[in-house]
Amino acid sequence: MLKRKNLADGINLPHIAENLNVNKKELLSGTAKAKGSKGILGDLMDGYTKVQIEDPIRAFHENNLQQIVNNVDYGVLKVLQGTWVSYNHNGQNDRKLTGSGIHTTIMPSPGTNAGTIPGKYSFECEEYIEKLTFDLVPGGVRNRGGANEQFCGAVKYEQSIKSVNTVPGKESLKYTPIHEENGMYLWLSDIFNYAATEKTIKEDRGVHAVSPKNPNKNLYKSGYQDETLFLIVNDLGKKEYVTLENLNGRPYSEIIASKELKPGAGQTGPYFIPDYSISRSGVIPHGSTITLLGDISPDNSGYLIEGAPQFPHGNAAWKYDHLSISRTMGGAGASEAKPINLDQPPPAWVFEKLNDKNDKGENKIYTQRILAHPLYPYSVRPDLRLRDSIKGETIKNHVLIELSSKNKTGAQGGILNVPFVNRFVSTVEMNMRMWIETVVENGKEILQLQYEQIIFFEFDFGDDGGTTSWPHIQVNTLRKLEDVSPDQKRLIEEQFPNPAIKSSAVSGSSAPSGCPYHKE
Repeated sequence: MLKRKNLADGINLPHIAENLNVNKKELLSGTAKAKGSKGILGDLMDGYTKVQIEDPIRAFHENNLQQIVNNVDYGVLKVLQGTWVSYNHNGQNDRKLTGSGIHTTIMPSPGTNAGTIPGKYSFECEEYIEKLTFDLVPGGVRNRGGANEQFCGAVKYEQSIKSVNTVPGKESLKYTPIHEENGMYLWLSDIFNYAATEKTIKEDRGVHAVSPKNPNKNLYKSGYQDETLFLIVNDLGKKEYVTLENLNGRPYSEIIASKELKPGAGQTGPYFIPDYSISRSGVIPHGSTITLLGDISPDNSGYLIEGAPQFPHGNAAWKYDHLSISRTMGGAGASEAKPINLDQPPPAWVFEKLNDKNDKGENKIYTQRILAHPLYPYSVRPDLRLRDSIKGETIKNHVLIELSSKNKTGAQGGILNVPFVNRFVSTVEMNMRMWIETVVENGKEILQLQYEQIIFFEFDFGDDGGTTSWPHIQVNTLRKLEDVSPDQKRLIEEQFPNPAIKSSAVSGSSAPSGCPYHKE
């Protein structure tokens, strides 16, 4: 978990923007004049350090509640505020205004079931456009856990995606709704210790006086059973109960636990330190709900990484964690030790008719269509589109957020599915990388957002009965609506009309959300 450098920030800051040393309006809009400083992201991230067990824990007092609420911490999520839309640049200036995003989707082939012919699947790969809106939740979220309290900065999001396909025989493009999602990001921050007070003890449960018949009533000086008693053998060889104050390290054989709290109870811990700073909860209309946990990933210099994100080239790009081809799909007959170079044309076998002679292990037939797809190499490794989208851009620095539903250690997220999805296309894992970038253009700093999210489905099995993992990947590059060209802005406003102005029925966009969408 990350914390603000100044412990007082969560209580007595009149204006967070002053602490960031950047104009609040520029921070939220994501645009500022390029300066000699670390820029928009640098001024924000400069105030955060990793929480350690020996760090001071702030005490919570009721009379500070309103000040804490007024100064909720959103961390780096603060800069997400606003409407982000697909941004089509790709550094080559030779692509038409189509989709900046790429998705790959693998689904069971019609006629298949888990107990019948294995390994048959349909494959979709399309470009898409997107509108992604973030709204800061005022006042934050107070999680109350007794002696531990946590205040979280909450950010709502809504995502709408449409695939982009050419209409056969025409020059026009077809935009088809394929995905809707909403949810919330949380910045898991601001831990407080809330010790018991005389007021909370009496109000929250009440206290019962010690019974006159209690043989140890004289040990409870307050008149309430709020002491732990220890049975010892005294200097005279007799057994008697004493309080912790009078135990003095002597051995004891029995304990009578205290029944009531004393003022100050909970001061000595244990204190809660979250092992992650960010969570994402989302609802997908196919019938899945997700919880991802993660953090900002630093490099050797810290959480603010200088320059642009680094994506692989050539043979180094053949990494199964980012391919639409999993090892359990046969791996296209390749491996990370003997990769396929995705910056070169596909191998010759991709365009051959495969049989038991040129595909003895039946590994290539599983993946031939993926490498032969018109969107190659993005159909194989979609995040190469992210790499190519920032060619020619001057990226000053960036922050990398990594989230997962299955972490190797620590707290875990998860995925819940409706019965149909659980039975036929079980969704078992989701991993996400998100880059928030500072781009310098025309002497100004503009925020840019790139993401890669990979969801793993499980359905059917291989010839040997083993479970097959089928990756579903989405990548896109976005900028805030005010920072894209007039043509791109016009396209987004046409395809994603404001629901307050036009309903889907009025706009004629009545097609159901589907992934994949079966084209006519």
